[in-house]
Order: sequence, then structure tokens, then C-alpha cells
Amino acid sequence: MGWFTTDTRADAIRAGTAVPTRTERQVCWAARDAYFSCLDAASIVDAHANAPQAARACPQETAAFERDCAAAWVKYFKQWRVADIQKRRRLEQLRQEGAQELPANAFGANSPGAPPPRPEASKDQLQDMLDHKRR
Repeated sequence: MGWFTTDTRADAIRAGTAVPTRTERQVCWAARDAYFSCLDAASIVDAHANAPQAARACPQETAAFERDCAAAWVKYFKQWRVADIQKRRRLEQLRQEGAQELPANAFGANSPGAPPPRPEASKDQLQDMLDHKRR
């Protein structure tokens, strides 16, 4: 750092040397959402693989997204978008093929092979157990 440094907080956030505040994160997320909306309108799924096409289709959104978010976040969000779209497409394909969704707790405590549920201990029982261990 010298006399003529042009290092700003935004540069530090983009470089990953500063942690963004809540407000700065919200600005980033808004820029990301606008960027993704533009990519959706242009039918671009992978903005990383199609960077020139994405930059042509969404120049302002691309600039705002890369300006307002940390570089690592930009990379992560682009990868997440591709994975999320692929996941949604695969789920839709499975539904069309007749696959049935399982409830979220399908492999929970009542499933075969799952460990038996632990009995609930009262506060007094826990205190007695602690007292016994201290002796």
C-alpha cells in the first residue's frame, strides 16, 4: 500500500480479502438474481462455458454481478446454477417416467436397519447421571 493506492472496499470484497456486510451480500444477491433472470431470458444455462455469449446477451447484468460479488462467489453461483438446473431437469424427467417421490423422512427412525430411537431422559434423570459421574 503506497501513496497512490486505489484499493477500495469493493475491490477487497471481490478479491476475498474483506468479508461483505449483510447489506453488501444483499446487493450481491440482487445482482445475481438479475443476472440469472437475464440468462434465463437468453436461454443460457452455463454462463461459464458460454461466457462470450452471456456477456453479449447480458452486458449490464454481467458487469453488475461481477462488480458487486466476490470473485469466488461469482464462480460458485455460476456452478450452482448449472447444477440446480440439471437437478430440476432430471427430477422432471423422472416424474415423466413415472417415478414416485418419497417423503423427506422416508429413511428416518422407522426404516428397517435404522438405529432404535433413544429414550427421552427427564431433566432430573440427567442431573442424577451427572451427579453420579462426579462422585
